[in-house]
Amino acid sequence: MGAPSRSGSTCNMAEDGRDNCRLIDVELDESIGRATPDVEHERAVAIFDLIEENSFAPVDDPVGGPYKLKLSIAESRLVFSVSRENGDPVVTHILSLTPFRRIVKDYYMICESYYEAIRISTPSQIEAIDMGRRGLHDDGSQTLMDRLAGKIDIDFSTARRLFTLVCVLHWRG
Repeated sequence: MGAPSRSGSTCNMAEDGRDNCRLIDVELDESIGRATPDVEHERAVAIFDLIEENSFAPVDDPVGGPYKLKLSIAESRLVFSVSRENGDPVVTHILSLTPFRRIVKDYYMICESYYEAIRISTPSQIEAIDMGRRGLHDDGSQTLMDRLAGKIDIDFSTARRLFTLVCVLHWRG
């Protein structure tokens, strides 16, 4: 058995030397809905990036990971269903999407400005818009960490990847 994390969950090192406080699979429930091929591609990339590098541990899980995450939407809420590698359920957390709506809307507006600027603006203008885009992404990531506090321990890099996925879930194309 591994050492307890700050959340009280227990994580072990896998045979390949990787920390088991991590996600090994992310699935989007049918409730998320399907979108255009471009949006589906962006969702797949966001999931790949999240699985590739993350730190994820449900609070007070005495067994530890690795974990699988299934995301769904229920009554305008984002549902995090966490299970073990073998599919046994660990915990389900439901988050209101309301705190993310403004940030996601602003993020998409600035992304549109960024993509337009790439075509017609100077490098310094593009850099300024990109700094604003990254700042909004950081705000959304921090909001997600705050909303998951006491439920699931994630680091900021994982929060950024999860927030990217939340944004892509809102994007209908």
